[in-house]
Amino acid sequence: MAVTVKLDRAGATTMTLHVWAACSMRLFDWYFDGDTPIRHYQEAASRGVSVPPFKLSSSSAEVFEELIEGGGAVVTGRRTYDIAGAWGGNGPLPGLPLFVLTHNIPEHVPHGESRYTFVTDGVESAIEHAKAAAGDKYVSVMGASVPQQCLRAGLLDEIQIHLVPVLLGAGVRLFEHLGSESIELETIRVVDSPGVTHLRFRVVK
Repeated sequence: MAVTVKLDRAGATTMTLHVWAACSMRLFDWYFDGDTPIRHYQEAASRGVSVPPFKLSSSSAEVFEELIEGGGAVVTGRRTYDIAGAWGGNGPLPGLPLFVLTHNIPEHVPHGESRYTFVTDGVESAIEHAKAAAGDKYVSVMGASVPQQCLRAGLLDEIQIHLVPVLLGAGVRLFEHLGSESIELETIRVVDSPGVTHLRFRVVK
């Protein structure tokens, strides 16, 4: 399962969550089992950036392209940053500014197309910095801990889940440490694609 959360164009908070750690690559088969490439990554590859050879089904590509086109900045935690090898300096979306929530700023940051900012004073600060950088576009939030912090702080407006039909025996739980109160969601969209179902929810506040 992958989750996405974003900041809406009016300045609210949305984010995109992906579980990269301790999970099967089976979750990401849908990125490569179609015949529709993703333009953003094709353009990055033409500039010499090393990017995954994404080819999705047409319906998944439409959902993915919408997410990319609306994105203006990314927020993630230090764990995801380290597991991804800092994306070689190019961020999960080459060219987009990346804000890393951390207690310790790394000594070495790889050079690439994305501008990296390390935020040490909390998730609210990271989101505010990202919103300023994103302008009228969305902010994507990746990992598990950062989206959980955003939910607890009431910063999250939407959740997008890419649901794959497999049960994992281990991995990072996305929706825990949220407190005892229920969080209501309103279904916005359901797209059934080969190998994955794309679910989009609004967080009811």
